[in-house]
Parts: sequence; C-alpha cells; structure tokens
Amino acid sequence: MLPAYIPSPLAAVFGGGKAIDGGRNMGDGRRVLGDGKTYRGLFAGIFFGMLTGLLQLYYLSRSTTLLSVELPSFGGEGITASAVIVIFSLAFGSLFGDMFMSFFKRRLGLKRGAPFPIADQLDFVLGAWIITYLVAPAWFSANFTLPIIIAVLVLTPLLHLSTNIIGYYIGVKNEPW
Repeated sequence: MLPAYIPSPLAAVFGGGKAIDGGRNMGDGRRVLGDGKTYRGLFAGIFFGMLTGLLQLYYLSRSTTLLSVELPSFGGEGITASAVIVIFSLAFGSLFGDMFMSFFKRRLGLKRGAPFPIADQLDFVLGAWIITYLVAPAWFSANFTLPIIIAVLVLTPLLHLSTNIIGYYIGVKNEPW
C-alpha cells in the first residue's frame, strides 16, 4: 500500500499552481474539483508513489521479509513491466480516488477542506484498489486477501488522521483532518 499512501500527502506538499479543472464550474455552478487538485500535485504524487514502489522493489531484491513478515512482490522478480504497472496503478489510483471524492464533495456543496468522515480517509484506498484491480486483477486478488483488506480499512483512517495532523502543524494543510 505504500505506493498508494505516499502520493496524497506529497501532492499536498509539492502541489500548487494550475488547477486540474482549470477553474471551471459544472452546471450546478460549483467547481469541478477545486483549487486543491493541481497538475503539479498530481505529477509529484505519482512520482513519489512510483519512487516509493521502486524503493520497495530494491528492498525486495535484498530481502523478502521485514520484521519476520513475508513481503509481497509487485509481480515477478526485480523491476518488470508488470511491477511498474502495478506500482503506477496504486499511485495514480490513490490520487484518482481523492479527485473523485473532491468532485463528489463539490456536488454536495462542501467547500475545500470540509470534513467528510470515512470518505476522506478511504477515498484514495478505494481509488487505488479499483484502478489496480482493473489493471492487474490476478495480482490484486493474490495480494489483497480479506485479512489484508480488513487491516488496511482499519489502519488507514488512523494513518490518515496522523499525517493530516502533521501536515497541519507544518503548514501544508489548512485543517487537521
């Protein structure tokens, strides 16, 4: 999950600039996504998600366990096309899920940064899972078993809240949620 966890906070750190929606509004008069979704943030998030996955591949080439836990591969040994595709789908999918939720929040009339419990904490996970499942269903099914899915769904909101609080205190987020 690291290639999916890393993009959103680093998109916030390195984001800014031109909004993906170009400042356009939908027929309801509300922004498509809002100023918080920028090209710089999108590309930075994908870059750092990919970098994280590639570093994981490097670690896996040295050891297949961490703290006595068997680590999953991204498909095959070393850097393969299938591994890069899985890593990209996790990174891009997490940002896609976040953008989709921003679109949905704008339709509900919620402003940028307005809390939307549970959805705010899991939108990127679901986006990463959906995109990765569509791109690599066999890999996804082999690696995201029911116990892993439950663990991710329980731990992610705690990790999300922790990183948002840190982001708030270092000044890259306007709200601590």
